[in-house]
This record gives sequence, C-alpha cells and structure tokens, in this order.
Amino acid sequence: MTQQYLDLAQKVLDEGIVKDDRTGTGTQSIFGHQMRFNLQEGFPLLTTKTTSFHLIKSELLWFLHGDTNIRYLLEHDNHIWDEWAFKNYIESDDYRGPDMTDFGLRVLEDEVFKEEYKKEMKDFQNKVLEDDDFAEKYGSLGDVYGAQWRHWQTRRGETIDQISNVIDLIKNNPDSRRMIVSAWNPEDIPSMALPPCHTLFQFYVSEGRLSCQLYQRSADIFLGVPFNIASYALLTHLIAHETGLEVGDFIHTLGDAHLYSNHLDQINTQLEREPGKLPALVLNKEKNSIFDFDMEDIEIENYNPQGRIKAPIAV
Repeated sequence: MTQQYLDLAQKVLDEGIVKDDRTGTGTQSIFGHQMRFNLQEGFPLLTTKTTSFHLIKSELLWFLHGDTNIRYLLEHDNHIWDEWAFKNYIESDDYRGPDMTDFGLRVLEDEVFKEEYKKEMKDFQNKVLEDDDFAEKYGSLGDVYGAQWRHWQTRRGETIDQISNVIDLIKNNPDSRRMIVSAWNPEDIPSMALPPCHTLFQFYVSEGRLSCQLYQRSADIFLGVPFNIASYALLTHLIAHETGLEVGDFIHTLGDAHLYSNHLDQINTQLEREPGKLPALVLNKEKNSIFDFDMEDIEIENYNPQGRIKAPIAV
C-alpha cells in the first residue's frame, strides 16, 4: 500500500503541472490516477509516517451517524474539521476577536499571530462543546458527508439513507450494479463548508468478497489521501462484517491529485523512507450492525510507523 502511495507522490513531483487553487497556496497536480489495494494483505494505513487511526475511525463513525456538527469530533479529540467551522465563525457578525483573515498562511509566518490564533481557536472549540446554541449555529458544517450518506433530501421532502440502502442491496442483491453512495449533491453544495472531495463510491461482490471503488474529485496527497485510503478500507471492512463477506479490494480513483506547494519538503522526507509491514484491523465481532460500532469496537494491531511529519492544512 505504502509503495503505491509513494509512487503517486513521486509521479506528481516528476510530472505534475503547477496550478493555482482555491486556497491560494498553489499545487503541483496531475489529473487521473488509480491505486488498488488488496485488503487481504493487511490494513492500508501508511507506514512511512505516523497516521492517526484514532482520527480516521472517529471521523468515519461521525459520517455513519449522519452527523455534520464538529461537537462529536471535538468530544473525541478530533480536530481535522475545526478550521472550516472556525472560518464560518470568524467571518460572521458575531465574531468580536482580532482579525483572522487568511489565518492558514499567517499562522506559518507570524509567531504573534500564531498565539492569537491558538487562543481564538481554543475559545471557539470550548464554546462548541459547552454552548448548545453556539454549537448548533457555528459547529455545523452544512450538509456535508454525513447528511448526504444518511439523510439525502428529496424534492418531495423525504430522506434517503444511502448507507442502509446499499447494505440491503449487498445482502439481498449482491450482483447489483447499483450499490452506489453519492456525497455530491449539486443543490446542497452552496450550503457545505467544503464540497465533498470523496464524491462517490461503489461496492462489488465476487466470490464471497466485498470490494469498494471510490472516486475522489480532489486529492490532497500529503495530508488527505492517507486518511481517505484508510477510511474507505475501514468502511469496506465494517460493511463486509455486517453482510457476512470477506474483504476484497479497495480501488482509489483520483481526479485532481495534487501536492500543495507547502508540502513539498514533507513529501520528499517521506520518499526517503522505506515502507514497513501493514497492520491488522480488529473489529468487535459481537456488534452486528455498522451503526452500533463505537470507538472501542475498532482497533488496529501491529502498527509500527515511522515518525510524524507535520504540514499545514490548506483551508
């Protein structure tokens, strides 16, 4: 797994086109790439840098709960969505603190601003955790993944639970070619803090094994892609568990696959490292439905990654 990921990174360094982007950071980018991981060979969690499985499983459970408010994530010490919610708050009329414009870049360049940012972010996180009204207004990220997966809104005012529906198809019509979940809902894009990067995934059953293919329109190779691979591998394992199947392959199809210009030193450090043995996933076999799983029901064993490599997130 790790080698396929490193090969992608090297390809973008060698062949990528320099492009501007929404965040103003700049990228090197290629369009169209595919990786295939045999989940029988181990759980595809990156070994050439430490990747937090705690963050991966808490985010996936958040999606599966149909939740779109960062309070659940904060309760589980997961801060990967904080910046998008914080951005909505500091751009609102309710914000009374110091100017936080372009905080993503300014944090890197100004130590005084960095301390101000930490203070304002901590205050924001505490308000989301402690104040129900504030959490409802500013902890919400709009109709992002959880809403689309579990509560897709129809024109008739009804909702569609795509995850439940796809599990039902896998159990009762495993040869179906319609085992698809879409997070890309054009009507809801304007209300989302961030339009879905991993937009559509499809399941496939063959010889008692469940495979999953993800189409990802936008792929942040250094920070995002390792999480995406592990998250959808975990989702495949969970659904295979509920449906009585073994796991097959996870196929990751990328649209715009890019390295941000402020991640180039980090990815070169990672490319100097040798991949290690993949860890093993352990699920609580007493849980039958994926919706019943809690954090303690999902563990990873024999994960021996190399050290962390820090990099800024582009918001």
